[in-house]
Amino acid sequence: MHKNLKRTLWAALVCTSSAVIAPQARAAALQACFLYPSPVGQAGWSYQHDQGRQAMQQALGGQVSTRFVEAVAEGADSERVMRDLASQGCGLIFAASFGYLEPALRVAADFPQVKFEHAGGYKTAANLNTYNARYYEGRWLAGFLAGRHSKTGIAGYVAGFPVPEVVQGINAFALGMRAANPKAEVKLVWLNTWFDPAREREAALTLINQGADVLTNHSGSAAVPQAAEEKGVSVIGYTSDMSKFAPKAQLAAVTHHWGGYYTQVAQAVMAGQWTPKPVWGGMKDGLVQLSALNPALPAALKREVEARRQAIVRGSFKPFAAPLVDNTGKTRLAQGALDDAQIAGMDWLVQGVTGTLPAAAR
Repeated sequence: MHKNLKRTLWAALVCTSSAVIAPQARAAALQACFLYPSPVGQAGWSYQHDQGRQAMQQALGGQVSTRFVEAVAEGADSERVMRDLASQGCGLIFAASFGYLEPALRVAADFPQVKFEHAGGYKTAANLNTYNARYYEGRWLAGFLAGRHSKTGIAGYVAGFPVPEVVQGINAFALGMRAANPKAEVKLVWLNTWFDPAREREAALTLINQGADVLTNHSGSAAVPQAAEEKGVSVIGYTSDMSKFAPKAQLAAVTHHWGGYYTQVAQAVMAGQWTPKPVWGGMKDGLVQLSALNPALPAALKREVEARRQAIVRGSFKPFAAPLVDNTGKTRLAQGALDDAQIAGMDWLVQGVTGTLPAAAR
């Protein structure tokens, strides 16, 4: 009886102490929360964002606590999850998918004390910022590499939704490929989803059957690299180094790197210096890289790619420089280079791309 009473009193003391101390401990640390559109898994879009979360946590230690919710559908589900996170004390919420924008704006309006960061968006609010990377810079290099490597002159591109970011990547890849081989062709299959391994694989096989000997994708799983490895064609990985899934097939990967940015944002919030100033960084900022080049690639080809990478970083080469002609034969730019507004609103496909944009995207 005495021992049981002692344990009861000790448990009550612990609960009472926690009730007093835990809120103070939580107040001392920023709680940063993340929403991902697909499972984190071992590679891909959500995986790279979560690598950024982990890097932020490691850099800031006890100054920040983090949590994430994966596989959150765009639309009503994402709004519900963001409301829950804001209600539970998240002071900083990263919404890492294009379709989270409108829900994030609604939740931000109801939680003015919470700071929101949205990946790929085009609207801001007093407490909502947008951030993105110039993935198209890495895509141009990937296309150049594909053009030099391909024997058939045909690449296959598995694409999610026809939002400008995806269209930029398709166009940059095709321009890079045709810089290496003016007769090259990029065949396009739309998924109308970000993550569906079965459909991604089916699209990859369709493109291989149409003569593509190099594949790439803008989708969330490793299904396209796996299909390339299985069928003996090459692949340019996207978001993550996919060599673990395609050790022979992968030529290189266009990879995303968010740790530095996420750390800076959290530091700004904690210092009271955060402002909604949209960010669109590129290779020079370290947000996107062409990495994991296959060791079997010829040294001369690697030097060619590196020279062009350096030109992009310096700003002496612009991936969307004239002349630019679309795949209907219409001249889109006769001289100069597209400015950021024109790139951000891109709703047409360049010459060399076989495929169309859904009507809603044009």
